[in-house]
Amino acid sequence: MEKVIIQLGTLTCPSCMQKIENAVGQQAGVDKVKVLFNASKVKAEIQSDQTSPETLQKVIEDLGYEVEAIKVKELS
Repeated sequence: MEKVIIQLGTLTCPSCMQKIENAVGQQAGVDKVKVLFNASKVKAEIQSDQTSPETLQKVIEDLGYEVEAIKVKELS
C-alpha cells in the first residue's frame, strides 16, 4: 500500500474538492481519499498493484485541474 500526496493548482471552490474526491475515490485500488481545500492537496491511500499515482493524476487532469507535484510514500 502507498500513500500518495498530490499537490494541485489552487482550488477555487468547495464543489471542486468534492468532484475530485468522488472521481479519485471511484478508482479501483483507492482505499482512502481526502482533498484538503485550503492546501490544494489530495491525499490518498492506494493499492499499488491496482492503481498508480499517474492514474490518479490523469483522473484529476481529466476533470480540468492542474497537478503540480506528486509524492509517494510506502505504507507498511
